[in-house]
Amino acid sequence: MSYVFDEYGRPFVVLREQQAKSRVKGLEAQKSNILAARLVSGLVRTSLGPKGMDKMLVSPDGDVTITNDGATILDKMAVEHQVARLMVELSASQDEEIGDGTTGVVVLAGALLEQAEKLLDRGLHPVRIAEGFEKACAVASQHLEEIAEKIEFDLHANDAVLIDTAMTTLSSKIINMHKKKMARIAVDAVLSVADVSRHDVNFDMIKVEGKPGGRLEDTELIRGIVVDKDFSHPQMPKCVKDAKMCILTCPFEPPKPKTKHKLDITSKEAYEKLHTNEQKYFTDMVEKVKKCGANLVICQWGFDDEANHLLLHHELPAVRWVGGVELELIAIATGGRIVPRFEELDAAKLGHAGIVREVSFGTSKERVLIIEDCAKSSAVTILVRGGNKMIVDEAKRSLHDAVCVVRNLVKDNRVVYGGGAAEVACALAVARVADDTLGHDQYAIRAFADALDDIPMALAENSGLSPLAELAKVKSQQIAQNKPYLGVDCLQLGTNDMKQQHVFETLIGKKQQMQLATQVVKMILKIDDVISNGAYA
Repeated sequence: MSYVFDEYGRPFVVLREQQAKSRVKGLEAQKSNILAARLVSGLVRTSLGPKGMDKMLVSPDGDVTITNDGATILDKMAVEHQVARLMVELSASQDEEIGDGTTGVVVLAGALLEQAEKLLDRGLHPVRIAEGFEKACAVASQHLEEIAEKIEFDLHANDAVLIDTAMTTLSSKIINMHKKKMARIAVDAVLSVADVSRHDVNFDMIKVEGKPGGRLEDTELIRGIVVDKDFSHPQMPKCVKDAKMCILTCPFEPPKPKTKHKLDITSKEAYEKLHTNEQKYFTDMVEKVKKCGANLVICQWGFDDEANHLLLHHELPAVRWVGGVELELIAIATGGRIVPRFEELDAAKLGHAGIVREVSFGTSKERVLIIEDCAKSSAVTILVRGGNKMIVDEAKRSLHDAVCVVRNLVKDNRVVYGGGAAEVACALAVARVADDTLGHDQYAIRAFADALDDIPMALAENSGLSPLAELAKVKSQQIAQNKPYLGVDCLQLGTNDMKQQHVFETLIGKKQQMQLATQVVKMILKIDDVISNGAYA
């Protein structure tokens, strides 16, 4: 046992011997943590770039996910090691903040840890390594600002650069065969809801829905809302023009008593009276809806066949069992108010839309409602089609990344060039600073430059090229020609000029990658003691 003595010389236990066995400290702890993090980084490294490989993930329930999205791969994995979980959270942070670059940030963090391990073996203190990495990250971020180019676009005519940037994101995805169309859909979706003057995009107004069946190229942008429901009766009209809808969160049925009651019905007349009374409730509800001018009912709850028949009889189309989130979106888009009680229903609370139509898919019974030409909002929905559920899910993830990238460009319209060009340019800038730095910091700064080289090397390796030869070629060309847009020709188009290939990445996304990776590496390096409390009694 580990003892400590108080001021009176009395011993007390700090750490029991059994628990000391589950304790790792010093260089051993740092190396163990680095190994765990690098294993996670190595898993997603092969998924980087336009030629990156996909991963098949099978859940304990047998659900299969096929993806090359870094955040999804790590999220679906059952990672138990505490430091490895940090890498999972790192990828999730990049996904939440930027939406793209989730694989690159983990690969960069793994490369930084690999370089840090070499410096630890040479006797450099972890704190000095962390400080050196922080200085190098600041240099790289500053250099990114210098080499970034501003792009100009407007809502209608000049959006070619937005499409090129979205296409760069989609190049590594399963939908890359149709990346031009998908990029156009992503750009149109963002620009429909963007406030360009305020550099703001309301993401709540963009919904991505998927329906298996059909082909990927059948994916379309709907300028309205898609609700995964159909009209409550097959004989109701499939299309309502100039829709005035009442949005209800109260059930379309007679009120139920809060307490249990027993009602004895002893005659046919009493039963008929009860039935008539119930009918009157339904009739009054329908009359109230008609009186306020509504020609469509959207209800959060269900209603029985009798109410359904009455609605049909009064030529009042209705939709039931609509979820709360969809209900809110419909209310915002149509300018309607959600009505919790029938007594509060009036014409001022109705939502307005140009057309509400029911669409069926193929020979299946799959139907959706499409609400278009909404009065108060420019809400849009991307309806994704595909051969099966796995393809639809991956296409939805890919379009989410593309939409996020376009959103980032609306917020900050500066871009850097992809294909590893930005990383090589930053590595050269950081290496120059390392040459001018005295003391131990120069080793950590140079190690940061070497870690940045790992991104273009991984891109080349995944594209079937020689990593070292490609890196040497790009570096020598950038130094000789002073062109920070020369990268790795992953698609083998005959030129490594990323400007000519239209391979763009957002500046804020690239900066965030470097800063997040550096922060996590600093955190891992500063851990020198791992104590598993409660492992033994």
